[in-house]
Amino acid sequence: MQKFDAIIIGTGQAGPSLAARCAAEGKKTAIIEKGAFGGTCVNTGCTPTKTLVASAKNAHMIRRSRDFGIEVTGEIKVDMKAVKARKDQIVTQSNTGLENWLTNTENLTVFKGHARFESPKTISIDGGEVITGDQIFINVGGRPVDLESFEGVNYLTSSTIMDIDFVPEHLVVVGGSYIGLEFAQIYRRFGSQVTVIDKGDRLLRREDEDVSAEVHRILEAEGIRFRFGATCIGGKMEGDQVAVDVVCEKDEPVVYGSHVLLAIGRTPNTDDLGLEKAGVETFGRGYIKVDDQLRTNVEGIWALGDCNGQGGFTHTAYHDFEIAEANLYNNDPRRISDRILCYALYIDPALARIGLTEKEARKSVKNLLIGKREMKRIARAKEKSEPFGFMKIMVDGDTDRIVGATILGIEGDEIIHSLLDIMYADAPYTVIRRAVHIHPTVSELIPTTLGDLKKA
Repeated sequence: MQKFDAIIIGTGQAGPSLAARCAAEGKKTAIIEKGAFGGTCVNTGCTPTKTLVASAKNAHMIRRSRDFGIEVTGEIKVDMKAVKARKDQIVTQSNTGLENWLTNTENLTVFKGHARFESPKTISIDGGEVITGDQIFINVGGRPVDLESFEGVNYLTSSTIMDIDFVPEHLVVVGGSYIGLEFAQIYRRFGSQVTVIDKGDRLLRREDEDVSAEVHRILEAEGIRFRFGATCIGGKMEGDQVAVDVVCEKDEPVVYGSHVLLAIGRTPNTDDLGLEKAGVETFGRGYIKVDDQLRTNVEGIWALGDCNGQGGFTHTAYHDFEIAEANLYNNDPRRISDRILCYALYIDPALARIGLTEKEARKSVKNLLIGKREMKRIARAKEKSEPFGFMKIMVDGDTDRIVGATILGIEGDEIIHSLLDIMYADAPYTVIRRAVHIHPTVSELIPTTLGDLKKA
């Protein structure tokens, strides 16, 4: 039985950097990975999906070439084998590079296999080799949620759809939220018919209604169909077609497609870790309970990344690493509660969000000020023929602090960081209101929008 100072389970965004830091501190360190190195982001999440988004964007822009005075003759064809090969190459570069880095890191031992707790300090690998560690960091990520009502259907998930090298004739997407909408637009632009089914009455129910409505308008304009109010979602095979039950109050009760994608959420990979043998507490779907510095209820065990239910994004997982590193080695008491909510939905144009929604702000901010500007009023967006979406900024009128913002529009996922940085600096909105931005850009309209704040 090998004894280590530190054991990291999983090579997602938090694990490798933490393992390298532990090793650099002179600790005998082990890292365990049961699958492809890099976790969800590198293998089935951010890296491959944004590669597909880029390919789909190119196909879309070629079809729009006449909007820019460019004539493209002949049929536009999408070679999905080539699209997949490009995606696979980028993914392989990332995960093999990560594996090589870890394997060649001094004072770090890499184990391949499935880790399970045998006690609070003991880990078995594939039920065979057993190792012990003084400190154990759980970084096991999550996976797509399945539906029993699709038993017998060869459905796709956000992971398995990465393996296909063809364009589905008709892709039925179950779930009108972040993951489902990205794939809906990708495959519509590749040439599939796409129908999105959701049990709610609108898309993106966590977002403000104006955001939901504009996203709906953008995607519907590209030919994506929507069915809301699905009261009994299930599926079965009828010949070579998938029959997806909807049972809405209007329209047909069944949608037929060639393929179905289940995009109804994710669940943590904690059910087969043996957490009960370690005494580690969980909540909800199996998320690991942590305190503000990522410590579990068991001394010497931490949980980082998607499995702790404190973020669910690549950037929050990496921030978990920074919190653990700062507290362990930098004498810097960083905390989860220090970070400001931020994320993006990578439809095109992207939706970027920080802080509170308007709905949340109206409930919690007494003197709320809101500035809003449509992209069609921004010169750069018009010049690029991308007049879709809007920017919206919420300010606490009593403190002059920005409390939240939404940018749905061209380059919104990059532009919004200027607002996020002001929030982290705890500076008044007037700092950016008085800034001089470059013309012509989309960012230059942020000061203008802040100059037109109105009481909510």
